[in-house]
Amino acid sequence: MIKSLLIANRGEIACRIIKTARKMGVRTVAVYSDADASALHVRQADEAVHIGPSPAAESYLIGEKIIAAAMQSGAEAIHPGYGFLSENADFAKSVIDAGMIWVGPKPDSIRAMGLKDAAKKLMDEAGVPITPGYMGDNQDPDHLAQEAKKIGYPVLIKAVAGGGGKGMRKVDAADSFADDLLSCQREAKASFGNDIVLIEKWIESPRHIEVQVFGDGHGNVVHLFERDCSLQRRHQKVIEEAPAPGMDELTRAAVCGAAVRAAQAVDYEGAGTIEFIADGREGLRADKIWFMEMNTRLQVEHPVTEEITGVDLVEWQLRVAAGETLPKTQDELSITGHAVEARLYAEDPLNGFLPSTGRLELLSFASGDAGSRMRVETGVEQGDEVSPFYDPMIAKLVTYGDDRDAALDALSECLDGLRIWPVKSNAGFLINYCNHPVFRRGEMTTGFIEQCADDLHPPVLASDDSWLAAAKALALDKHSDNLSLFGSLSGFRLNASPKSAIMISDQTDRRLVDISNEASLETFAVSAGHLVFQNGQPFLFTIPRFDNDSEAEAGAGEIFSPMPGQVISIEIALDETVASGQKLMVLEAMKMEHSITAPFDGIVREIGPALGDQVSHDALLVRIEAPEKAPEE
Repeated sequence: MIKSLLIANRGEIACRIIKTARKMGVRTVAVYSDADASALHVRQADEAVHIGPSPAAESYLIGEKIIAAAMQSGAEAIHPGYGFLSENADFAKSVIDAGMIWVGPKPDSIRAMGLKDAAKKLMDEAGVPITPGYMGDNQDPDHLAQEAKKIGYPVLIKAVAGGGGKGMRKVDAADSFADDLLSCQREAKASFGNDIVLIEKWIESPRHIEVQVFGDGHGNVVHLFERDCSLQRRHQKVIEEAPAPGMDELTRAAVCGAAVRAAQAVDYEGAGTIEFIADGREGLRADKIWFMEMNTRLQVEHPVTEEITGVDLVEWQLRVAAGETLPKTQDELSITGHAVEARLYAEDPLNGFLPSTGRLELLSFASGDAGSRMRVETGVEQGDEVSPFYDPMIAKLVTYGDDRDAALDALSECLDGLRIWPVKSNAGFLINYCNHPVFRRGEMTTGFIEQCADDLHPPVLASDDSWLAAAKALALDKHSDNLSLFGSLSGFRLNASPKSAIMISDQTDRRLVDISNEASLETFAVSAGHLVFQNGQPFLFTIPRFDNDSEAEAGAGEIFSPMPGQVISIEIALDETVASGQKLMVLEAMKMEHSITAPFDGIVREIGPALGDQVSHDALLVRIEAPEKAPEE
């Protein structure tokens, strides 16, 4: 068995691997960038090695630094986690060439499945059904546009080296193909160093079904059944579950059998996932499910498979990497119950889901009965920072039940018990996803979130109960003695009990709240005031100071950055005339592109950042001057 393990990753997956390694008596070595010097995975590991500056391109993505850290620490093996270098065949080979154990598939297997076009051709030869589309070498934009026309719109442009929802664009009509292709290629080049794309037919009612496979060095390959990851936003998985709702045994046997054939076709070792797309218009049918791609690593959503099979997949990875056979045969694996996982992200749902960063002044997961039914996978604790340099995930919340309804009920209860501040999160959205009748019936497709967006917004106004609870807390606050507290508001009836009231604000409104009634909601004192949570969403209440200051209004043509990020494209020049809605520049934050557009017709008078600059939230990006109106005659 491996004695010491370096984890070439960070955050929740590094902490997850450390947990199993510690259980197995394996010494762990963490690596960290400047931003992660005091991160949870660093605190939990037996040893930690600094590998460079905060940007991943200068630290976690430099294979030479990872290998040097392993040699410096005396690590016997390297586990890549997911993301970063986990599917980099050259890095895997470098680890092996350095005399260390690579906890993952063979480099040749990674290469075979690493490019989506080559992988689809290989799968076709292995008898695995594939989606119709174009996988040719000709990458001329005009040729690609012609191929898209032959396939028939809508189509999906996919980077052949892509993954994690990056480098993908749905195109509904020919007139937007060129712009979407350019954006997709640029994102693919930045994320994967490869801008080659393929084109697939867009499935109108798509469901994302994937199968966990596992192979060893002795020729054995098994599947650990399927997961349903159809609940997605912008191609990023949001809630995953196992098994897939509506999957009958015949279809399961066909899909899982195809997944095993796919793994065998590349002589696969270790943990991997075969991803399929299903046409869900008539339920899940074997003849309407096609291969999409293989992820040659452990998946983010692996915990739901662990919950229904009772298997520790990280332990299997370490044992197989050490040369052992698979701990179980196919006949020894079975499904018990149902598991669901929700990805809790640091993002602002009320501001276009833009990333939210900063210190987690308050971070508390569900307690009591709800907490006892929840598995939390996280890389942060209260007091830690959410950095702008990496993926914005705060935690994965996993619940298990005897059936799907029980698992979803537990997840909803756990999400309602979340307490996060001041970093914004998608907790309120997750609750609404979880409880939506379409999702509850298992009838969702990958377009569900966009189609039902109006139903999924969390409450934006605090309830009367929230106002009351906050008012009572603020009235008792020792620091509010000299503020706007109004007492003894007497009733008009003789012998009526005196009332007390306090003027408070929720940042959008002010109310004089009667505090003589009992409050049922819990409040949390933070540096800025008192918080009350509704469906996982925080509402901050304070006591207004009634001064005469007012916020300065931004100039009508001043466009500020909606988030911290890097300027990756500037589409305009000084003194250029622009039209309302015209793209001005593109920001990249947490691996996602965000276009900045003109709010009205005008002339560009100032451009704040230069190409490649990092900008902070609310930094001035562009100033546009409205054209002078001609005098009326």
